[in-house]
Amino acid sequence: MSALPILTDTHCHLDFPDFAEEIEAVVARAEAAGVRRMITIATRVRKIATYRALAERFPNVWFSVGTHPHNAAEEPDVTLADLLAAAEHPKCVAIGEGGLDYHYDKAPRDLQAASFRLQIAAARATGLPLVIHARAADADMIAILEAEMARGAFTAVLHCFSSGAELARRGLALGLYLSFSGILTFRNSEDIRAIARAAPEDRILVETDAPYLAPVPHRGRRNEPAFTAETARVLAETRGTSLAALAPALEANTARLFRRLPPV
Repeated sequence: MSALPILTDTHCHLDFPDFAEEIEAVVARAEAAGVRRMITIATRVRKIATYRALAERFPNVWFSVGTHPHNAAEEPDVTLADLLAAAEHPKCVAIGEGGLDYHYDKAPRDLQAASFRLQIAAARATGLPLVIHARAADADMIAILEAEMARGAFTAVLHCFSSGAELARRGLALGLYLSFSGILTFRNSEDIRAIARAAPEDRILVETDAPYLAPVPHRGRRNEPAFTAETARVLAETRGTSLAALAPALEANTARLFRRLPPV
């Protein structure tokens, strides 16, 4: 039996109540499936102690710090100093997820933009990558990214990529990475697969966004990091290669972007 390819779930939410009753089993299943590292992504700065505790509890879990655009109105007083202080923890490997979400519009758009720009400043100041949430906001996302990159370079990933080809093109031109989730495996996602097919091999990542967006054949179930390989397999097939061949490139990209992650 051939060894499982080593993968990293670059974006999951292990703090969500969906996992509360069996977090140890979820982490163990991921490791058994070859998912040797997991990054649990922040949605609220005020929950930093929760993310930190998960990372300190499990050797193969790391975390980010930031405010999801849905929650921008809940945390209008977060400062750059708050983000920088939280990012000092050695297992904090990213800023975010920050960004713009005009699909749900759960927070006023001006507050989303302000929170996003603050997190860009934190990424710039720390050298940590920014995890970007972008939904139904391509034009404004492009405008902010290009304006902020002109002010000073930072690294970032467009997570759970499900936006248009123009945002992908402009983001890649700025040096950003594209991360693909279970959406890539859905039957009606040919536009996303076309973007994944065309993206440079050294700029692509995989994630689950667990507990959401379980990939085929698990669609409709609660997602978890162990399913990372299903998305990676479809990404490899989309690009005309095998998971065994693509996995080392995905891991190299992960290490290059999330520089604080230790090697497996």
